[in-house]
Amino acid sequence: MQRSKFFKNWRATMPQMRVLPASFSASAIREELLPLLRMAGPVVLAELGWMAMTIEDTIMVGRVSPAAIGAVAIGGNLFYTVAVFGIGLLLGLDTLISQSFGAGDIDDCHRSLFGGLYLALFVSPVLMLATSAWVPLLRIYGIDPLVLRDAIPFFEAMMWGVFPLLVYVAARRYLQAMSLVKPVMFSLVTANLVNIAGNWILVFGHWGFPAMGARGSGWSTFIARVYMAGSLVVYIIYHAARNHTLLARTSRRPDWTRMKKLVDLGLPAALQISVEVAIFALTSVLIAKISATWLAAHQIALSVASVTFMVPLGISSASAVRVGQALGRKDAEGAARSGWISILLGGGVMFCFGIFFWLAPRFIAHIFTPDEAVTSAAAKLLLVAALFQLFDGIQTVATGALRGAGDTKSPLVAHLLFYWVVGLPIGIWLGFGLNWGAVGLWVGLCVALILIGIALLIVWKRRVHSLSRALAIVSP
Repeated sequence: MQRSKFFKNWRATMPQMRVLPASFSASAIREELLPLLRMAGPVVLAELGWMAMTIEDTIMVGRVSPAAIGAVAIGGNLFYTVAVFGIGLLLGLDTLISQSFGAGDIDDCHRSLFGGLYLALFVSPVLMLATSAWVPLLRIYGIDPLVLRDAIPFFEAMMWGVFPLLVYVAARRYLQAMSLVKPVMFSLVTANLVNIAGNWILVFGHWGFPAMGARGSGWSTFIARVYMAGSLVVYIIYHAARNHTLLARTSRRPDWTRMKKLVDLGLPAALQISVEVAIFALTSVLIAKISATWLAAHQIALSVASVTFMVPLGISSASAVRVGQALGRKDAEGAARSGWISILLGGGVMFCFGIFFWLAPRFIAHIFTPDEAVTSAAAKLLLVAALFQLFDGIQTVATGALRGAGDTKSPLVAHLLFYWVVGLPIGIWLGFGLNWGAVGLWVGLCVALILIGIALLIVWKRRVHSLSRALAIVSP
């Protein structure tokens, strides 16, 4: 009797404890999951294609000299440290365009696209100037002269790719927000072919071109960036003409109000990405003080974790679009369902990766190096990575869902607080205070990611409730 009474009371309290939407049935899951997968699949492949370009550059210049590999690594990392801010600044297009598309206002989508392109035009010179500031710092930092000889020309060539990169980002966000993801995947897959061909011609000096080494790899990447931007712009024009969306009639004048909205939404996202990039860059510097073996192990573990991260990152982009489109239709329950299923999908995939990391860390590490000391060290870091894979998936997808709902500030606060105020001090204390070394620093990152995942999950739950109430008030 007592047990029966307990379950009766428990069922009675469940409506107040509900986290997922009321229509979260098996049929509702299937109805949402299929379009989500159709959108996320090509985007995940695009993200993996993005990473592949860096790998291609490294492999190609690796045939030139070890110094060229170091030059590409240093130049690429420094370039993206700055460029990622501009990429983040344009993420506000996810919110504006997806919500306008959901509301059926294609003309507003066009205006946001032009706003993003103007923002890219205005921001590019600033980012190029900031990027060029690394050159004198490289000269005084004490880098190996052979590496420096190749790093600066590679870096200077990469620098000219800022504007086409941001044009590509604006065009990509526009297409994704309108559920047109296959052109994005096509542009990145074929851009890898362009980059490979460019490296072959310019690095080694084929077809009458001089052998430029690392500098040639930088120019090859620039050409690939121009191709990516151009291919998406051409497709946008083609799609508009074919579907008579009246893109050509959209005003070309700068819309300062719209650009301000983009900055208001994109600036927190840009800062959040910069915070994350900076914490991993600082961790690399701190581990470099321990030993070359642990630095190599850190690079291996970080590379593996970066590959798995591309999956929830693609799901995150799809989630931002699905949530934004649902809100544009004034469908709060649909937005909640899209967000929750995306989070469950991203978390589930990363949980599986975590199991793989836990069961086979030495096997994974051995793929990268035959060195037993490095393999053993990397395996230990991969065991730590196994613990945060689930939460990394949750926080990444929750960030996308919140962006679709127009909230880019909560992820910034969570990343800033838990990475820098909690995770970093814990990592330094464990790493250097208790002599855990690189493992201690990674444990600090693990603690931060677990807390970020939990925090953003709570924020998303509250955002769902607030959106439901807001739309209920404005509904007739």
